[in-house]
Amino acid sequence: MTRRVLISVSDKTGIENFARSLVELNFEIISTGGTASSLKNAKIPVIDISEFTGLPEILGGRVKTLHPKVYAGLLARRSDAKHVEQLKKLNIPYIDLVVFNLYPFKKTIAKEGVTIEEAIENIDIGGPTAIRAAAKNYESVGVVINPEQYEEVLKELKSHNGELTLKTRFKLAAEVFHYTSQYDDMIFKYLKMKEQIN
Repeated sequence: MTRRVLISVSDKTGIENFARSLVELNFEIISTGGTASSLKNAKIPVIDISEFTGLPEILGGRVKTLHPKVYAGLLARRSDAKHVEQLKKLNIPYIDLVVFNLYPFKKTIAKEGVTIEEAIENIDIGGPTAIRAAAKNYESVGVVINPEQYEEVLKELKSHNGELTLKTRFKLAAEVFHYTSQYDDMIFKYLKMKEQIN
């Protein structure tokens, strides 16, 4: 059985080995921008997000994954016959796993002389949306946000025929909301500081 994974990471630590292992477990990889290029350079088969959605990445990369085909594949409840029928009718495949980490906002604003424009461009939009969608649908979708999780996730996938247990998916989902709350709080504090300066 073929499963699908959506991969887009700013921190590429260990991603090639992880992706290669997913391919061995019969995952089809959909990926974006620099991540797709890295995986292709490592001779790992990848479907570009633009090929998957039928639309190019646009606005200098600001819009890549923000597409109904991606979010329907992530959010469809597989126990809901109406959801299943809609996806079938629209020829939208399920996405079973999301492997994302977000634009390095913290690292960007720590750089000496960074401009507000640079900081704004490093506010991730598609990433938080994708991981929150996957986490919301943890009953069917796994989500991995940290390279330190790769080994544990792979071990479970290998021992459960390419699937994560519900317990693990729930745990990973909870971590997503902690991660995005911290990310948003960091952006808020930075912008509040700039507001006071201006």
